[in-house]
Amino acid sequence: MRDFNILSYVGRSLWALTEDKWAEMLPALIRHAKGDRLSAEDLQAFAGQNVPAAPTKRGLVAVVPIRGVIAHRMGAMNDSSGGTSTERIGAMIGQAVEAGATTIVYDIDSPGGTVSGVQELAAQMFALRGKVKQVAHVNSVAASAAYWLAAMADEIVSAPSGEAGSIGVFAAHRDLSAALEKEGIKITLIKAGKFKTEGNPFEPLSEDAKAVMQARVDAAYGQFIKDVALGRGVSVAAVKSGYGEGRVLTAKDAKAVGLIDRIATMDETLARLTGGQRSTAGMRAESGDPELSDAAKVYIRDAVVEELAATTRDQAITADADALIAKWDDEDDMERRLS
Repeated sequence: MRDFNILSYVGRSLWALTEDKWAEMLPALIRHAKGDRLSAEDLQAFAGQNVPAAPTKRGLVAVVPIRGVIAHRMGAMNDSSGGTSTERIGAMIGQAVEAGATTIVYDIDSPGGTVSGVQELAAQMFALRGKVKQVAHVNSVAASAAYWLAAMADEIVSAPSGEAGSIGVFAAHRDLSAALEKEGIKITLIKAGKFKTEGNPFEPLSEDAKAVMQARVDAAYGQFIKDVALGRGVSVAAVKSGYGEGRVLTAKDAKAVGLIDRIATMDETLARLTGGQRSTAGMRAESGDPELSDAAKVYIRDAVVEELAATTRDQAITADADALIAKWDDEDDMERRLS
């Protein structure tokens, strides 16, 4: 597993992350500060869950996972340790749209992460409004940066046991001066540029440096609540005062204050969006809908290939899928082949 300087990464980043996740990360930070090499378990504490590289298909519905700690690029939060990046999420959204998905469901289980990259991804998601239906499903946590993204969807649904919110931003300064003094180590920084070493970890944080960090936090928070207000169709004041004020809320409380729109399980949400279709691969246009586009047919064909591969392991699954698509108008034949 590739190592990286977590202290440097944490120190230069703004965070939209829950307090409990931050507390989980602290022991690893302390060990790293003492010079210990981080274990796989330490890295997992930062990122969390392994995330697929591509959306899954349920007919014309694409499911895009947003799980674990969110980073801008996986070079910062090592990809093999789990978590996900805004770059990867954006790429999966692009894949789903290009393949003809009419609905995207964001399967969210994330405490948030860094601010970097989130504003841009939020703009990408909001730009799809009116083109592709987007549903954010809290399954089971959408906090901080993860809620920032969820707010860009047309609808937010939470699992009954879900939690959402934690609208806020913070930064962390690591002061190693006391620990270094105890070890008999003195660091002298030679600089050019008045503020070049401002906020370094080898001395206490100055008031001027603290003010600069606070200004960065305030600016990121302002963009956060502005985007949430835009996505949810409410005022900035409503987000500041009525959306938990930085707290994570249970599904029931989140619905009461407008953080989410409804409460349902992931299965219930997918059943509603796919019309209760038995198969996850055999979606077709409802009666009276216009004929499917070529891109949509390719999307369905790929889903059929996946299902046939999982059940028959047939070497000729592509040909079988092509035959099914050729018989698209024969609904009974499609049902027999996919049941």
